[in-house]
Amino acid sequence: MQRILAIVALTWKAAFRFRLFWVLSGLLLCSVILLPLLIKDDGTARGFIQIMLTYTLSVITGLLGFSTLWLACGTLARDIEDCSMQMVAVKPIARWQIWLGKWLGILLLNASLLVVSGGAVYGLLQWRMAKMEKTLAAAIERKDDKRAAYIAAQLGILRNEIFVARAGMKEPPPDIEAEVTVQMSKVPNRNSLAPEQLAEATAQMRERVRAFQQVVGPDHRREWVIDFGLKRHLIGNDPLFLRIKFFAAQTNLTGQYLGLWTIGPFNSPIGQSYPQSLAANTFHEIRIDGGGKLLDEQGRLVINFVNRNDSTLIFPLDEGLEVLYREGSFGLNYFRGLGIIWCWLALLATLGLASASLLSFPVAAFCSISLLVVALSSGTLSSVVQEGTIAGADHEGVPTGGSAMDMVIIPMFKAILSVVNLVQAFEPVDALSTGRSITWGQLGYAFAQIVLLLGGIIGGLGILFFTRRELATAQGST
Repeated sequence: MQRILAIVALTWKAAFRFRLFWVLSGLLLCSVILLPLLIKDDGTARGFIQIMLTYTLSVITGLLGFSTLWLACGTLARDIEDCSMQMVAVKPIARWQIWLGKWLGILLLNASLLVVSGGAVYGLLQWRMAKMEKTLAAAIERKDDKRAAYIAAQLGILRNEIFVARAGMKEPPPDIEAEVTVQMSKVPNRNSLAPEQLAEATAQMRERVRAFQQVVGPDHRREWVIDFGLKRHLIGNDPLFLRIKFFAAQTNLTGQYLGLWTIGPFNSPIGQSYPQSLAANTFHEIRIDGGGKLLDEQGRLVINFVNRNDSTLIFPLDEGLEVLYREGSFGLNYFRGLGIIWCWLALLATLGLASASLLSFPVAAFCSISLLVVALSSGTLSSVVQEGTIAGADHEGVPTGGSAMDMVIIPMFKAILSVVNLVQAFEPVDALSTGRSITWGQLGYAFAQIVLLLGGIIGGLGILFFTRRELATAQGST
């Protein structure tokens, strides 16, 4: 371990010698301070805080990500090219220890920079809250009731929707396949159908059953029953939030659709919201006061929706309705979010060192950044995989046809997406900006999946390349 720590110290000295630490610290702090002055919001405190969290954390992640790749490629490839590595390799230290020491050095450097920049963002958020509280106290002292009520409402929104860790509960998905089996058993002459006809009829029945579970017709009602189980003891008296999303079968002139939400049995509700006029194809949150008092004796929350429109509304099974409740504090949630970002940076450090173990500095940096750009283009890759061709689609959205290249590129894109999805399954920035909970389990799963699994595979290849590399050949013919 002493040998590895010596390499860690050398990596830190190189970062300070190149003034990388101070330049990055300055850029990160400037982005944290200047971005809130440049961004435009919707005029509400929630909108400003959400945009500030999203922009600042995204910029911090981007700056640290690219600098991590540059440093990881440079600290190893440069040492090999200028023969510094040869002076280290002849000492009683294994090459895997050199590689691991540089990786740990970069990780500790990223951790320190992430603490500085993340702490600055957290301090700025707390300062903003304190400023609003002082403004509220001043408005109360001036007896400006209207201004005080507005600021108090904004503070309440921030405390309940942003500066909080909220978990979500959904209704268990219905057993569609069981219902399809029951309905198909009622089809006359089922046994006389050809296999192709039977498969087509089963697919149509599956879509029909799914549509029945999602559709709410005009003046019809939809009920959700969400069982909190033991989690009902965590709710207390904090408000609940219904996070909903729906689609309209037919659009109207206003783009708004009226509905009534009630809590409890439909004929004897224990809580309800005012009739809500909401837009389709977007997420909305409806606050329901009462907390745990809204649950029945079995810990279940019964939610009813009545469609007061002439158009049919469609609530998707996976994201149509979710109940959000307070699970923890914002401080710990913010720390866990930074932990996931640190896992991303650890993977980038592994990728950069693995590239530098085999290639020269310019080529290693180019390959690493190219792979990062490809990973960030996952949306384009997904559309290509869904269409099944790189030729694209015509004006009607129909694929124009395959080519010989598709046989090679489509499987490659699928493999890339399967790897990228392992990393992008965690979205700490979006979770923090919407007050969603990031649990310790999610942080541990991110560490195991990103650092140990993907990082372990890439790091193992990097150590293998570095161990077998001829260091003396770096000078060429000189």
